[in-house]
Amino acid sequence: MKEIENNVFEIEKVDIKQKFTERLSNTNKGDYGYVGIMGGCLEYSGAIKLANLSLSALRAGCGVVRIIIPKGIAKIVAPYIVEQTLYTIDDENDKMVFHEQQIKDSLDKIKALAIGMGWGKSDQYEKILSYILQEYSIPIVIDADGLNTLARMNKDIIKHTNCKVILTPHVKEFERLSKINIEDIKDNTIAIAKEFAKREQVILLLKGPTTIVTDGEIVYLVKRGCPGMATAGSGDILSGIIVGLLGFQKPDTFTVATAAYINGLSGEIAQERYTDISMIASDTVRCIPDAIKKIRE
Repeated sequence: MKEIENNVFEIEKVDIKQKFTERLSNTNKGDYGYVGIMGGCLEYSGAIKLANLSLSALRAGCGVVRIIIPKGIAKIVAPYIVEQTLYTIDDENDKMVFHEQQIKDSLDKIKALAIGMGWGKSDQYEKILSYILQEYSIPIVIDADGLNTLARMNKDIIKHTNCKVILTPHVKEFERLSKINIEDIKDNTIAIAKEFAKREQVILLLKGPTTIVTDGEIVYLVKRGCPGMATAGSGDILSGIIVGLLGFQKPDTFTVATAAYINGLSGEIAQERYTDISMIASDTVRCIPDAIKKIRE
């Protein structure tokens, strides 16, 4: 691992090889974790988005993916769900509402959760996110509209949760979360990311040409990715890979950095295969197995 400066490291392929050792023959899907993906609404039903996201979790190695969506979009999403399982929650205007027992049932056996993708905006989401953070002690990846929901809430809640909170913003989302001007963030990105993660007691994955992953103590830099990944849904694929790894790996900063490396390497392979112009997010998913093969080499 290349040390750039004190406690700042650039992740290289050899560093994460240990994460992908061959599996024993006498294992089953339960050994690799049930993970949940909670999101979707009619406006952003994103059936293909949710399918790609959940497939990226499976390709990353978890045992079972449960997609948790509003009932009103189930018929739209279901045709795209093959290997995954589906759980629906009551909704109003096709947006999920807080229902304590249904939330409990949806998270039964779940080892890690990704939340917020394709959610849209609703006051109910603040209730759902607050409840999960207060009542559970699982790793939770907050992305997309989950980040926008958190930005409207009192962030003290994430300091008092038993969950391991992983935030995955791009720079504009990070500006909303941190209340720091985007130009100031760009001028001193590593220091600001590190200080935010330490203050809020989270693992922060800040997306960019160089992805920064930090818990406020150690910083990992991931310099993988390509222009072809500048396409709709690429961020969702990353969240899927993170939650997939969390099904069977330690919920720490290095695992999150590993997910970012897998995502970037998969995108590079996809670009080589489909070109920077023609590749789409699902191409990155298709190339996750090739990325893992390269890492194992």
